[in-house]
Amino acid sequence: MVKQITIIGLGAGNMEQLPLGVYRLLKGENKIYLRTKEHPVIRELEGEGLTYTSFDYVYERHDQFEDVYQEITQLLLGAAKSENIIYGVPGHPLVAEKTVQLLIEEGPKQNIEITIGGGQSFIDALFSAVKADPIEGFQLLDGTDLHLHDIRTTQHLIIGQVYDAYVASDVKLTLMEKYPDDYEVIIVTAAGSDKELIQKVPLFELDRQISLNNLTSLYIPPMKEILLKEFTALREIISELRGPNGCPWDKKQTHQSLKKYLIEESYELLEAIDEDDIDHMIEELGDVLLQVMLHSQIGEDEGMFSIDDVIESISEKMIRRHPHVFGDRNVSNAEEVVKNWNEIKAEEKGKGERETSIVNQAGKGLPAIMRAFNLQKYATKLGFDWDHAKDAWEKVHEEIKEFEIEMTNEHKENQLEELGDLLFAIVNAARLLSIHPEEALEMANQKFIRRFSYIENYVKNSGKPFRAFTLDELDRIWNEAKVKGL
Repeated sequence: MVKQITIIGLGAGNMEQLPLGVYRLLKGENKIYLRTKEHPVIRELEGEGLTYTSFDYVYERHDQFEDVYQEITQLLLGAAKSENIIYGVPGHPLVAEKTVQLLIEEGPKQNIEITIGGGQSFIDALFSAVKADPIEGFQLLDGTDLHLHDIRTTQHLIIGQVYDAYVASDVKLTLMEKYPDDYEVIIVTAAGSDKELIQKVPLFELDRQISLNNLTSLYIPPMKEILLKEFTALREIISELRGPNGCPWDKKQTHQSLKKYLIEESYELLEAIDEDDIDHMIEELGDVLLQVMLHSQIGEDEGMFSIDDVIESISEKMIRRHPHVFGDRNVSNAEEVVKNWNEIKAEEKGKGERETSIVNQAGKGLPAIMRAFNLQKYATKLGFDWDHAKDAWEKVHEEIKEFEIEMTNEHKENQLEELGDLLFAIVNAARLLSIHPEEALEMANQKFIRRFSYIENYVKNSGKPFRAFTLDELDRIWNEAKVKGL
């Protein structure tokens, strides 16, 4: 015979809020279990002779709330195998009650029927207490499992389960990542009852209050202005720039016209990384993101795609290509991760006639050195590669000799070709040595900038023009900069 767990809500306040049907269930003959006995209704019913089993002791046995909820669930399912039981929770069973969700999920698997017996949610009473209209949009979040990126500062925010200073402290620290430290928040306890308590405090004092208990919720009013750090703020700004009353320059841009800016901003970001300049990196990452947003907005304006499609695409790819994180595949090092990535990528692109030439995957829009690096890397996948870096370096020597011959012949077209072969060979040798040629060349650029700047300053401080110095003198100053480690 199928056993049953009937779950009832004790409301947010005293007996006056308790529905008659719930009262009758509590006064019935079935055994009663409570997530917590710390509730005004229970104190009143104890005077009427109510007997029950409380799970307050379970909280003392675990450091993590998830473990608490799991144990309570298993205890209830175990008790229900022998008899029908009543399970009482604060508020309404289907509002901010993790144990109820676990029971709904696990009960049927064990041939136990889960029934919701009603109750009054604290939400209506809370909105009445703070005199706010939920039609403006609100969020209800769990204080014991609060995540920064779930919070929308432009909406009414209710955080339940803020029942002690420990939870309040975690909630405070999370909220302070988005709200000003002195932002006024409202602590609401026993909303709608004769013991209703409303406290307005600055956010930084949240965990210093002593009136926190199982009937406590936190209300945070919406911010009047959207935070510029919110992604939605950037999206609205870009939409406005491209809108009817937006910027003439932004409105006339196309995917083609923006290509050069993406390249420029990417290189400026690389420069900031090389300089290890955090503020510069933040700025340049923002400029790269701006290009992504502009392209996405153009796609949305044309009805082709939006930033949501871009985010969905990369999210799916990251999950798909990291089965060792999001799936059941095991890896032991970074090399295996790369191997898996390439195998999955090949599966995605398909095999046989549908597959284009591997050299077409090297990136037509890349600078020549980076494209040469990719061409060689892709050719390696088909076994077309040197066995050792020293073999590739011998090829470099061969290309140097061929270039020297064309220098002697003074044949410009042949010189261009042989210099290209030489550069391609150097890129190959660098790749086999696990050196990215683009990074190496940029290091040389930065070194030249430092040493030539030293020469410029030397000449400037001398009070003489550049032409007053011979090449030997300038070379001596260069070596002086070199000795100084520039």
